[in-house]
Amino acid sequence: MAALLMFAAVCCAAPVAGALGAYTALQTGARDGNGGMAEGGSTGDIPPRMFAAYKKAVQQVGRHVPTCRGMRWPVLAGIARVESHHAVGRTITTGGDIRPKIYGVLLNGSGAGGNTTVFPDTDSGRWDGTATGERAVGPFQFLPSTWQGVGKDAGGDKTADPHNADDAALGAAVYLCGNGRDLTKRSQLKAAIWQYNRSGEYVANVLGWIDQYAAAAKDPALKNVTGRVRAVIEAALSQRGVPYSWGGGNANGKSTGICCSPSGKSGAGIKGFDCSGLTQYAYAKAGIRLPRTAAAQAGVGQRIPASLGALALKPGDLVFYAYAPGRDTTIYHVGIYVGSGRMVNAARPGTVVRLDPVSAMSGFAGGARLQ
Repeated sequence: MAALLMFAAVCCAAPVAGALGAYTALQTGARDGNGGMAEGGSTGDIPPRMFAAYKKAVQQVGRHVPTCRGMRWPVLAGIARVESHHAVGRTITTGGDIRPKIYGVLLNGSGAGGNTTVFPDTDSGRWDGTATGERAVGPFQFLPSTWQGVGKDAGGDKTADPHNADDAALGAAVYLCGNGRDLTKRSQLKAAIWQYNRSGEYVANVLGWIDQYAAAAKDPALKNVTGRVRAVIEAALSQRGVPYSWGGGNANGKSTGICCSPSGKSGAGIKGFDCSGLTQYAYAKAGIRLPRTAAAQAGVGQRIPASLGALALKPGDLVFYAYAPGRDTTIYHVGIYVGSGRMVNAARPGTVVRLDPVSAMSGFAGGARLQ
């Protein structure tokens, strides 16, 4: 057990050869193949390339539906989360192509996957890979017949491909916008989701994810935050969108990481931050030097016990997570609290630096106040 605890103390920031089994055994909750949470989560469950596609679609949709209002990336993320879990587990190329392709069940009325209506083939298998019927395709699960009307080329290759992240996200944005909806109005947002899938349960599910992503994306209120605390938080927030890199980042900024994380992900080709690299950088901007690992950072400043709960945290505090809360030797993760129950977080491989609820990570272990 001692060996496991030694590993847990450094898993956010330092390489540990042969430790995969220990890490996996200590984890709580199912995880997907890209290191994100298989259930629940926040913006951290969106692969960076898909996240980029959602934001790109928001920028481009006005060209196709000029009268649309209120299209935001959380709207697209809510749909894609329910339809394909953001294509997690697939390879997404720089150009946005998703491989292997994502296919729904054959809609032949068999009852498989809940389908009871026969949909005849409309694309001769071009998009759905079969000429014997119809099936939904891509991360937004378009029927080929629907794609024919809303499909757009977002990348400039003169092909609107529902298996391409950028094209699919833009097509979804166009479809949800309709003839010019105002998606800032809840009633019109619900109508757009209902059009996507005429199920009250589906609408409620998607809305739940939209609200969660929107909350994670909202900037924290820093009106009453000043001095070194503000410097720390602003430095951390300035790195949102930077990729997670195992072993990456330091007091000077983002850097190429190392191989390999406990889940087998290499940071060697990724310039970014892991959790304690990000905290090192942010605090350095306020003139505070931190040690490199999450567990070591817990020994700096005024410790805030986990027993006091997250309400005891103040903006700028370090937030810790441990396999055995109460035993700092088991700390495996650190974030920076910004207020209102949220933190700046570099969570795990396959994600980017973003705002998360404090509850996004398991094993809350209190905090530390360094100011």
